[in-house]
Amino acid sequence: MKYLFLSFLICLRFAAYSQDTLTIKDIPAAERIIGLQFNPAERDSLFDDVKGNMKEYNKMRQYKLGNNVPLSTWQSPLLPGMKFNMKQDPVEWDIPSNVSVPVNKNELAFYSVIQLASLIKNKKISSVELTKFFIDRLKKFGDTLHCVISLTEDIAMTEAMQADKEIAAGKYRGPLHGIPYGLKDLFAVKGTKTTWGAAPFKEQRIDDNAYVYTKLKEAGAVLIAKFTLGALAMGDYWYGGRTRNPWNLKRGSSGSSAGSTAATVAGLVPFAIGTETWGSIISPSHTCGATGLRPTFGSISRTGAMALSYSLDKVGPICRSAADAAIVFNYLHGTDGKDQCAVNMPFNYTGKADLSKLKIAYAKQYFEKGDTLGNELKVLDVYRKLGATLVPVDFPDSTIYNFDIMGIIIGAECSAQFDEFTRSHLADEMTKQGKGDWPNQFRTARFIPAVEYINAYRHRYLLMQKVNEVISQYDFFICPTYAGNQSAITNLTGYPAVCFPTGFNKNNLPTSITLIGKLYDEANLLAAAKAFQDATDFDKQHPAMFR
Repeated sequence: MKYLFLSFLICLRFAAYSQDTLTIKDIPAAERIIGLQFNPAERDSLFDDVKGNMKEYNKMRQYKLGNNVPLSTWQSPLLPGMKFNMKQDPVEWDIPSNVSVPVNKNELAFYSVIQLASLIKNKKISSVELTKFFIDRLKKFGDTLHCVISLTEDIAMTEAMQADKEIAAGKYRGPLHGIPYGLKDLFAVKGTKTTWGAAPFKEQRIDDNAYVYTKLKEAGAVLIAKFTLGALAMGDYWYGGRTRNPWNLKRGSSGSSAGSTAATVAGLVPFAIGTETWGSIISPSHTCGATGLRPTFGSISRTGAMALSYSLDKVGPICRSAADAAIVFNYLHGTDGKDQCAVNMPFNYTGKADLSKLKIAYAKQYFEKGDTLGNELKVLDVYRKLGATLVPVDFPDSTIYNFDIMGIIIGAECSAQFDEFTRSHLADEMTKQGKGDWPNQFRTARFIPAVEYINAYRHRYLLMQKVNEVISQYDFFICPTYAGNQSAITNLTGYPAVCFPTGFNKNNLPTSITLIGKLYDEANLLAAAKAFQDATDFDKQHPAMFR
């Protein structure tokens, strides 16, 4: 009985009171929240323990917990008996030699990573020249999109000069060597602000380098900007305003990887890095017409990134094509051993997909109930023309997702990460204070009982088993991006997804499709997306005002 009432404190925010102000009359209110009813004798019996627990909670709160302190329990998408090929084969990148610098240099803005790599490797353009080109574009268009928090010009020029020096000496690191890029501003980089997009942290500096920055630096990539994110990784509103959609500046970009996506689609960087807890890569990629990869949970270490939910946060590349995403993911995947959820798994990418030999499913109920746009139906036709046999399968949705597991887990974990933020009333300094914004969500989550949070995790495990029964039978699933509960389900279970553009709707805004793959099978997932993009030109459409 004593431990059941650990959750009562959370339910009623007893932290605002000392144990001396609590009375036995407060207990029935807590009972109503947790769905139990005790008799007077039971309340009398447990009351002293509840007061004692409050005393211990107050002691615990005297010890600070930084955002970088993880859980001691580690989430994994793996189920018992799962086996994977652990051999990493060499990945060969076919860098052409016949790419030329365009007469109209503005066209460089939309060159692919491999095209830019060709120019740099063959010394047709220097990294310094390319870096200055993209910095100039950021200075010209960054305010238009409200997508830049910090230009890292000094870092960029140092890294670009180093890249040119190494390439001149014959030390070519690969297709990212000398290529400019941007980071979502929740990744720490020494010497820069790391604002998390939130007003209370807009001058924050973290003396650390995030894993992803370190890996990209090792690959020779050049950091030129840190991009906007919705405050504390929600939506597209940050302390400086709202990040805009490059296709229609009256609309937002969606988020929370808002600036990373808008800047990439507008050709302000060749690629950028985002994160997703629940939709923060896929949603802006859909809205802005990018190719966003949300890898398998744990595929990329999150060291040095703002933690929102340790069991859900994921890192991924936001690019203009699946081919570019494959290059970037190749240099990012793996772990430094500091993120205990992250693993080293092979990425045996060839870029080739014999669709006639793959077992491909499409989410039958979403395509047959009129929940889709015409462009999504046309995706099926493209894949069939490429030789694919598509199997209609009901995606495991409402039959196995009967209550809001995501809401319970993400609410409790995010609130815990920002516990002191709420207690200190720093949350009151956030720009947005609506019912759906973080300050209110952090407060609301205090009423999630510990028992319900733990049981949500147990239901999550059952969900993982049921989803695996279906997805494991196919090489990948084709699914409308916003259909049903698939986003919550695949985020909770850790499956990888890639979202890419499929044309435009009647409002001339991008449409998209999402492919969902097997665990740690990003290689085949990206090859399948590349096959579609090789057969169409949707990924090569760019907003007119940024050309």
